[in-house]
Amino acid sequence: MAYKLPVSVLVVVHTPDLEVLLLERADRPGFWQSVTGSQNEGETLAETAVRELKEETGHDAGRYRLVDWNRQNRYEIYQRWRNRYAPGVTHNTEHVFGLLVPRALEVTLEPREHLRCEWLPWRQAAEKVFSWSNAEAIRNLPRRAGQGAEKP
Repeated sequence: MAYKLPVSVLVVVHTPDLEVLLLERADRPGFWQSVTGSQNEGETLAETAVRELKEETGHDAGRYRLVDWNRQNRYEIYQRWRNRYAPGVTHNTEHVFGLLVPRALEVTLEPREHLRCEWLPWRQAAEKVFSWSNAEAIRNLPRRAGQGAEKP
């Protein structure tokens, strides 16, 4: 078995008016998230972000503005998913990216990974995601998008 690396990307896909794309996990219905995925051996973080975006939405990041937010989060891997990692691996380091798209785009889901998608205003999206790091990234979106630090 090839184990996943404990390094991943989180890509907050958003429109200029700060609508955020969320995906519902197929393996955990009711768990919503941004585009995420583990780095493959030999990939740069940007390559991982581009690959995951294509796999999870059908979109080519090269057509839009992908930005490395230079933000990292370290968190404990949920027990239910630890079997995907080498024995003894308990934590993951997540690298955050943003992807600006011109409008809420249609998405082609990978049905083994996601059940549904939604575009939501950033505040609602931050409330809906299950991951604290995903919520934090979305709450930082107004500042990242150059619209000032808006309070939720």
